[in-house]
Amino acid sequence: MTDIERIEPGKLLSDQLAGAEPDLLREMLGSFIQTIMGAEADALCGADYGQRGSERVNARNGYRHRDFDTRMGTIEVAIPKLRSGSYFPDWLLERRERAERALTSVVATCCLLGVSPGRMEKLVESLGVTSLSKSQVSTMAQDLDEQVETFRTRPLDAGPYAFVAADALVLKVPENGRVINVHCLVATGVNAEGYREILGLQVASGQDGAGWLAFFRDLVARGLTGVQLVTSDAHAGLVTAIGATLP
Repeated sequence: MTDIERIEPGKLLSDQLAGAEPDLLREMLGSFIQTIMGAEADALCGADYGQRGSERVNARNGYRHRDFDTRMGTIEVAIPKLRSGSYFPDWLLERRERAERALTSVVATCCLLGVSPGRMEKLVESLGVTSLSKSQVSTMAQDLDEQVETFRTRPLDAGPYAFVAADALVLKVPENGRVINVHCLVATGVNAEGYREILGLQVASGQDGAGWLAFFRDLVARGLTGVQLVTSDAHAGLVTAIGATLP
C-alpha cells in the first residue's frame, strides 16, 4: 500500500483503463463524447434537442461522421449539424491526444469518486468546454453515472481469468463538511483474450475482512472463474477473503 498511496489514484486508474480490454473503454468514451457534443449543440440552439420554446435560435440538422483515433482503437463520432451556421468540436478533433487523455481521466475519476454536477462541470472545463448550462451539466452527470454503474456491475463473461491482482487505494473525500479517508477496493484480471480488465471497484469505509469478503463475493457472483493466481499484499482480511471465495 505504501507505493500505491504515492501515486495519484485518478492517474493510476486512468492508466489501467487505457490498457484494459478496449471495447469497454471505447464504449464509455464514445458515449461521453456524444453527450458533450449534444450538450454543446443544444447550447448553440438555445434549447434542448426536440424541445420547443421562445428561446430557441437554431435547430439540429442531422450528423456528419468523423473518426477519432485512440489507443483503444477508432471511435466513430457523429458530429451534430445545425440548420444555420456550423458546429465543430475543436476540443476533440484538433487536440486529439490531449483530449483522449483528458476524457480517459474524466471516466477514471468518475469511476473512483462518483459523479456530481459540480465535479462534472470542472471535469468538462478541463477539456476547454465552458458553454454548457447547469441543467446540461446535471443531465451529463446523470448519464455518466448510469454508465459507470453499468460498468461496475457488468457480467464478467470474458473469462476464464487466470491471473488477478487486488489492492486498495486510499482516497480523501468530503463528507458532512469534513474530509475523511475511504478505501477504494480494486481488482484487475487478465481475460481469455489476453487483455487486462478492471474486474471490480467498490468504495468502503475501511480495508477490513468483511469489506474484502463482500467485494470478492460480488466478483464471483458476476462471473469470476478460472483463477489460478491472485497477487496482493499480505493484508489479513484480503488474504482470508481470497481463500474463502477462490479456493
